[in-house]
This record gives sequence, structure tokens and C-alpha cells, in this order.
Amino acid sequence: MSAEATNPEARPEERPELRRRGRTRLDLRRLGRAALLGPTSRDRLPDAIGHVAEAHRAHHPDADLSVLRRAYLLAETSHRGQMRKSGEPYITHPLAVTLILAELGAETTTLTASLLHDTVEDTDVTLDQVREEFGQEVCFIVDGVTKVEKIDYGAAAEPETFRKMLVATGNDVRVMSIKLADRLHNMRTLGVMRPDKQARIAKVTRDVLIPLAERLGVQALKTELEDLVFAILHPEEYEHTRALIAAHAGDRDPLPAIADSVRAVLREAGIAAEVVVRPRHFVSVHRIALKRGELRGSDFGRLLVLVAENADCYGVLGELHTCFTPVVSEFKDFIASPKFNLYQSLHTAFATPEGYVAEVIVRTRQMHRVAEAGVVALGNPYTTPQPAESADCDEERVDPTRPGWLSRLLDWQQSAPDPDTFWNVLRSELAQDREITVFRADGGTLGLPAGGSCIDAAYAQYGEAAHGCIGARVNGRLTSLSSRLSDGDTVQLLLSHDATSGPSADWLEHARTPAARIAISSWLESHPDGAGPAAAAPRAPLSVVGARGGGGNAVADLPDATVRLAGCCTPVPPDAVEGFVVRGGAVTVHRVHCATVAQMRAVGRTPVAVHWRATADCRVTLLAESFGRPHLLADLTEAIAREGVEVVSATVEPPVEQRVRHSYTLQLPDAAGLPGLMRAMRDVPGVYDVSRA
Repeated sequence: MSAEATNPEARPEERPELRRRGRTRLDLRRLGRAALLGPTSRDRLPDAIGHVAEAHRAHHPDADLSVLRRAYLLAETSHRGQMRKSGEPYITHPLAVTLILAELGAETTTLTASLLHDTVEDTDVTLDQVREEFGQEVCFIVDGVTKVEKIDYGAAAEPETFRKMLVATGNDVRVMSIKLADRLHNMRTLGVMRPDKQARIAKVTRDVLIPLAERLGVQALKTELEDLVFAILHPEEYEHTRALIAAHAGDRDPLPAIADSVRAVLREAGIAAEVVVRPRHFVSVHRIALKRGELRGSDFGRLLVLVAENADCYGVLGELHTCFTPVVSEFKDFIASPKFNLYQSLHTAFATPEGYVAEVIVRTRQMHRVAEAGVVALGNPYTTPQPAESADCDEERVDPTRPGWLSRLLDWQQSAPDPDTFWNVLRSELAQDREITVFRADGGTLGLPAGGSCIDAAYAQYGEAAHGCIGARVNGRLTSLSSRLSDGDTVQLLLSHDATSGPSADWLEHARTPAARIAISSWLESHPDGAGPAAAAPRAPLSVVGARGGGGNAVADLPDATVRLAGCCTPVPPDAVEGFVVRGGAVTVHRVHCATVAQMRAVGRTPVAVHWRATADCRVTLLAESFGRPHLLADLTEAIAREGVEVVSATVEPPVEQRVRHSYTLQLPDAAGLPGLMRAMRDVPGVYDVSRA
């Protein structure tokens, strides 16, 4: 994407600290001369993309390279005469981007689009030509990575370009794969730009591209981008970390010997595994130094154990924890619970007899490929690609591999027409690097950022209809909308049937997702008079009559003692109960699971045995939670009367946010009828909860 010039004073091959081990680098000057000379023969692959062909065949031995040849010829011809600021022919940039993707294992369609990714933006080639020559898939990807015209959008060109790119990524993740590789090459060659422009590009890379690389699982690109941004935005810390790594290079590294010990243990256990030492990249070393202070030799790298099957991963883990001293706090199982970016591995650490702590990553080879290349390793995300003649370049398509966070992003960006709002909210969304999954009452799931509340869940499930949300049940318990959700929670959202209901301003304090915040803000702006529900007022104390009366049918094994039922748990037959002597010599009866029982035992109170008389009548206080509606009190009273139950007293609180709480003290002729009575009350339309007081 209009690649920045190469700095001849700081070429990548002269900066070994930024080079990933084992990765072949392009000789840009040699490729530039080859591009200027052009191919020598029409029937063979041009020499300039020999690196690409070699890397591609390593992952896809049967790949047809003829389409790459045609794409290269079109790109080289179109860019001929264009030069980078370093003086290199421009064709070296798409070649370098394509090589990065080829090394990650991208399939042929991605590499074809990568070679052509700047042609429509910087040359006279049109999308129609690309579609006619290379098909709809390549056309769609090239269009997705093409910038919008700055002459049309002005200062909003960069946010709108990212918006367009993200929408295209929602339909084909290969669009963002090319963008990430494009930015990596531009960051590698950023040295000759003005310092202020370097900082601006590095900040956008830090705030947007690196989080996207993390979420798409492309760790190989993410780690190098982090190091390049680190060098530009934090030069002092970068130089300090560089000095630490250089000093360590002269010392004896304990990790190879530890790796030999691990190999011996696994060999003796009969587990076929490859054990390698992986040096940490610059930012990782910097983070470890901040966390641990003084670094030891084993802190500069980690052990990577590669096996064939998932079961072997746990076999390796068992051997390591048996033969070495494990550091329990460092264990994480991302195989049973993968990260939301496809990442799977076992993480652990153990201490050696010499006092070193070695961190270990255990994964299968397939997991390793996905961990390094992420979505790039998935190849074509479509099971049945659309034929070129049946679709246009801007047709929306359904990607079965679209992650949940991307779906949320695509939803809320439609409600953020202002480029500044989109840009600011995008950065905020991408800064949330953890995700949770909660279950809906109907069996579906919702993906939310960590720390998301019931408000976020409401807007994720119902969109603008969530304006009428008045409460929620989390794991079966009634809770407030501000409650934070945890991974695995089940949430049931309660909506009002009142069309005039809406959110209150304090919802914004508890909303984490952009979709919720944008929807709430829009509603509040369109209702400046606060037509929504009034702020919740403190509830008046419940008027509970008869809850602390006599002992009812309870009899204590203490002669002549006065017995009374506790108001905190209102026990009734046939509840299991215990009694405790209180001031005045009376015995207060509690249900055995009442919190007061535990408190009494904790302070040394001796329980008194209590049993129920043979008579089955009892008195109990029930609370009914309901939506407000006409005739509700009459319907509830009728339901109670049909069960043959006497109403001793009833209290109805004023409505709060369309919710009403009723308190009934009831005399039951038979305690066994209590469950049926509560079911009958719950069946009354509008009642969503009935519980003991």
C-alpha cells in the first residue's frame, strides 16, 4: 500500500536483532534489477519471484504457479517506472509482501491478490480487469485492501479505509492477512521517513494492526510488528532491552541443556516429540524484565515441544510435572479452552535442580502452524466459492470462519457514521484483548469482551430492542443490569412490553461494547427530556406481617421454651430446621441452610433440636416479582385463593422501572401445598419470580 522507502543505512539484513531466525530475507536490490530487466522467457516463472515459488511449494507442493506468473507480469508491467523512496523499483514491495504470506503458508489465491494489491490503487489497472483475468475471489480481496481516495475523504481517508477493509475482512479474512503483511514490510522499511511520520504510522500499527494480528492469530506477524513499533516509540527501552539480549548472548545459555533433559525424559517415556529453544522477541524480554526485575539465563527464551496428537500434549505435561518441580501458577490449558483467536497450546513451567525456571509450550504441529499463521493457515474460508460471473466485487458473502469479535465490530460500525467516532471506538474495542462466552436462555451463545455486563449482553442479543430491558437472570438468579458477566454464565434478559421505555444515562457507566454505548448514546440524544424510566428509587421496607409471630408447628426439645420462626428464612414444614436460644430464653428456629445458622455455630452457640408437630398447617411469606400491568393484584389474589390458601396480609410496592414487588403472608392448610402454590403464582401473566421471603 504505497510502500515507504527503504533506509539504506539500516537495511533489514544489517539489523539481526529484528530478524526472525530461519526466515529468508529478500535481497531487494537484486530483485529490483531483475524487475527492471523483466522475465527472460514467457514459459517459465520469472526469476524475481523464485523466493515466493520456493516458499509456496514448501507448503503446497501441488500448487499451480502459472497464475502467480501472470499476476507478477501484470504487477511488474503496471508498476514499471514507479520507484520507492529508496530508489528501489516499486515491484519489490508486492514481492516482499507476497513472500511474507508464502512463508506463512498462504494459498495461491491470497498470493495472487497480494502481488496485485497495489495495482488498482497506484496504477491504471481496474477491478474489472482483475476480475476478468483472475476471477472474483482475487478481485474481492484486491478491492478490500485498496485505499479510499484521499481527495474524496480528506482527513477521514484513513478511518474510512480501515472501515472498508474491516467490512471486507468480515466477508473474507484474507483481506486483513494481506494488510498485515503489507504493514509489516512498510514497517521494516520505514527508516528514511521523517521521525514524526514514523511515529504516526507506528502508533496506528500499535493501536489497530497489532491487535488485529493478535485477534486473527497471526503471531508471526504480530511479534515482529511489536518489535518494530517498540524501536520507534520507545527507543530508550528498546536500546536497554537490546543491551540485555546482547549481554546474554555472551553468557552460557542454560536452556539447551534443559532441552536435552526434557528430550531424555520424553524419550524414556516413549513419547515422540521435537524439543526446540525459542528465543523471546524484544517486547517479550522487556515485559519479563518489568515483571521479574533481574533476568536469569532461562528468561530469554522458552522451550517449545511439538508432538503429533492432542493426547501426546497431556502425556508430555504429565512427564514434565512428574520428573521436574512444576510451577503451578504458570499452568494454562488453551487446548481444552482455546483462545478466541484460534490459539491452542499447553503452557507450563518447571524449576530445575540448578534453580532455573524454564517455561514450556506444548502443542501439536498443526496447533503450531495455526499459532504462528492464524487465519493465514486456514486457507480459503469458503466451502463453495462463488463463480466470478455470479457476483460483483462489493457483494456481501458469509464467511463461516468469521470470529465473534469481528461480527460485533461489523454490527456497531454501521451505527457509527462519523469517522472520528468510528476511529476512536475501534481503538477502544481492539484494546480489549480478552473475550468471554455467555449462554442465552434459548441455548445460543453471545461473545462479549471480558468485563461485559448484562447491558452488553442485552444489546448483543436484541439490538435496539434492548432499550426496554428491565432486568436479567444470571445463572437462574435475578440480578441488576449492571452486573458483570463471567465466562460460561447463562443470562436470561427481561424485556418490558412498554414501547416508551428506554435506557437511563447511568447505563453508559456499565456498558463495555461499542454497540451498546452507541445505541444508548443515540437514544439519550433523541430523548433529551429523559422519557425513559425514572432512576431507581430506594425500595421501601417490606411490610411483612406474621413472619416473626409464634412458633407455628415448630416444637423445640427444650421444656417450657418459647418457640418462634426466624424472619430471615421463614421455615415451614417439612423444612429441615435447627433452633438457637436467644435473649430471654426463647428458641428461634431457622432452616439449616440459613446463613444465620453458620454464624451461630461460628460463635459457639449450641443448636437446639427442633421438630414439626403432626398438624400440617403453616404460615409463610412469599415475594412475587412481576411486570406492572392492570389487574395484576386481582389475578394474583385469585390464583392464591384457588389453591385454598388464606391471605393474612399483602403489601404492594410502588412500580420501579415497570417492575412491581408484592409481599404476601399466607396461611396454608397443608405445608405440602407450598410448591404448587408458588407454581400457580408464577403462572400468572407478568409474574417472573416467586420466592420465600
